[in-house]
Amino acid sequence: MSASLTSLLAPESIAIIGASPERTRIRGALLHLLRANGYAGRIYPINPSYPEIDGLRCYPDVAAIGAPVDLALVAIPAGAVLTALEQCAAAGVRNAVVISSGFAEDAAAAPDLQGRIAALARRTGMRICGPNAEGFHNEPGRVTATFSPAVEDPTVGGPPVSPRRIGVVAQSGGIGFALYNRGRALGLSFSSIVSTGNEADLSAADFLRHMAEDPETGAVLLFIESIRDLPTFRAAARAAARKAKPVVAIKVGGTEAGSAAAASHTASMTGWQAGYEALFRQLGIVAASDLDEALSVMAALITNPPARGDRVAILTVSGGAGALAADSLGLAGLRVAPLSAATQAQIRAFIPSYGTARNPVDLTAQGAQGGGTLRAANLLLEDDDIDIIVIVTSLANPHRVPLDGTDLRALVAAWRKPMLVHSYTLPSPLGLATMAGAGVAVMRSMSFLADAARALARTGAVGAGPGETLPSEGLRTAALPEEAAALLDTVGPLTEPAAKAVLAACGIATAPSRLVRTEAELDGAAEAVGYPLAVKVVSPGITHKTEAGGVRLGVAGPDALREAYRGILEAAAQYAPEAVIEGVLLERMAPGGVEVIVSVVRDPAVGPVVTVGAGGTQAEIWRDTVHRIAPVDEAEAAAMLGDMRSARLLAGFRGAPPADAAALARLVAGLSRLAVAAPRIAELELNPVIVHPKGGGCTIADALLVVAPA
Repeated sequence: MSASLTSLLAPESIAIIGASPERTRIRGALLHLLRANGYAGRIYPINPSYPEIDGLRCYPDVAAIGAPVDLALVAIPAGAVLTALEQCAAAGVRNAVVISSGFAEDAAAAPDLQGRIAALARRTGMRICGPNAEGFHNEPGRVTATFSPAVEDPTVGGPPVSPRRIGVVAQSGGIGFALYNRGRALGLSFSSIVSTGNEADLSAADFLRHMAEDPETGAVLLFIESIRDLPTFRAAARAAARKAKPVVAIKVGGTEAGSAAAASHTASMTGWQAGYEALFRQLGIVAASDLDEALSVMAALITNPPARGDRVAILTVSGGAGALAADSLGLAGLRVAPLSAATQAQIRAFIPSYGTARNPVDLTAQGAQGGGTLRAANLLLEDDDIDIIVIVTSLANPHRVPLDGTDLRALVAAWRKPMLVHSYTLPSPLGLATMAGAGVAVMRSMSFLADAARALARTGAVGAGPGETLPSEGLRTAALPEEAAALLDTVGPLTEPAAKAVLAACGIATAPSRLVRTEAELDGAAEAVGYPLAVKVVSPGITHKTEAGGVRLGVAGPDALREAYRGILEAAAQYAPEAVIEGVLLERMAPGGVEVIVSVVRDPAVGPVVTVGAGGTQAEIWRDTVHRIAPVDEAEAAAMLGDMRSARLLAGFRGAPPADAAALARLVAGLSRLAVAAPRIAELELNPVIVHPKGGGCTIADALLVVAPA
């Protein structure tokens, strides 16, 4: 099916089913806004109650028009919608937008009414947006097919910062048009703003696919609760990447209930966002959590080249503002890099002695005069140790701008690195106009500036070519061994010995251990395994053994072993009186190392998501996790380790030897392949995995595996 939805978004003729002369009502606002914003095509009001509306002939139904209709806007009671759509299909109407509510979003709606609309679309080939949609606004085409008050005055907005127009696809009409409203104030230009509603037929992925190919659209903003058509969404995102069109997404819709029901630490602390975070990263989509953050990031992406790295230099006329910027950038994971001696010497030559040429560079108000800021910026553009330049200044003066517009425009034209500007005072209209004339979007807050800088750094660091299949997607995953398949022929959590048996059957090394069911078996098992021991309760009803008092570590002899055995059984019985206790597990204590968590959670939307992060009992406190969609190869697994905030612990921190990161990467890759080969694995968590010094490998200290129903 063609990706183009041009006849829907740029129709030459529109029928408004349910049109009304009352502008304060939705049905009246549709006609009013369409005409007020200069729609040049033919308009056919449909309402048997009126002979004409606002000078336009009104028709009793679509069949009475007797001329081709590209688009029907449907705004009538839900019970009458299906009949109206059948009439549209019979009359050859190509597209419809159903504004009407009272479908799947309404618990009192007629059963399967929305499903019958979807069936009609499949049967007739008519493309349908909605129901329960707020319509769309095609700004360059001057098609205002919505009742949103955000389009009442198309002249509102700041001076444009870029000729590149942004498309908006939103599963919430109100938020979609809010992005349009707030974005224009930032100086952004837009192509089409689309509210997808309940997506009986057309989905957000379909509109993203259209915008990826649309010559009027240079970038896309998404506001989504869920992705209904994942293959189309992937293809659309890759098409946007091939066209070098940035995509920024706000994802909402998580629930606490799902996290509370999760067995593993990973599932409870990542929730719904892990899968989408991994998907977005794989597709080169920048995630945002706030409307203004998304708009600021988009403004930076369409006015700057990608960054080659994460090293930032700050230029300011206020030491305090420079310190604030450095803090914000550092918290966002960027490096405020030291400047070379040569660059510092060149800057010191034109700033006063009370300024500083170190990073952040405090030019002072005196040093910034006469083009000092742009002179310093030009030096930083030539410095190979800097990837991103941040200018923090004041644009409050209504009569003068500290950055000369002509010089800035010339500098921007030669940009080879991103340059971001923030005004720590409220910018004047003159300041905004001057910056916009030079193609610069003024970041409205330090935090948004930091978000934008991080997005530019990550965009520049994307490894796969635009639209190409990523290496992890092309990995071949071996069939699940029969022994592992047999162990997974159950439902619910496996005990630790069973979970480790699955790992071992799949070639993932586990430490020697013995399951002891009676106290009489302790000595023989301990002799086989060797002291010191880790002793752990084994019960399918106790997934978090530490919380149950079911773990003893460093058990060094027979007497301590018996005491540990009895104490564990007593604590487990008190913690979970109904749980079936299968015994205790004796395992040789592993040597020290860096503790990490490695896991897989199967996301209902995107499939298995592999996670690595800081591990041990504090995993949920630090929440230092990195996610990818499984499977991943060892190179991608190594990149995941580098993205952890605690990555320095693996590299050797404060004199500690470097950890065996290569062995850990192999484990992450192997676990991801297992998750793909065994689709019934709902959760699989290794926590902690103890990563020993380089060459020493890893020890899986604990394993939790939950099997989903077939």
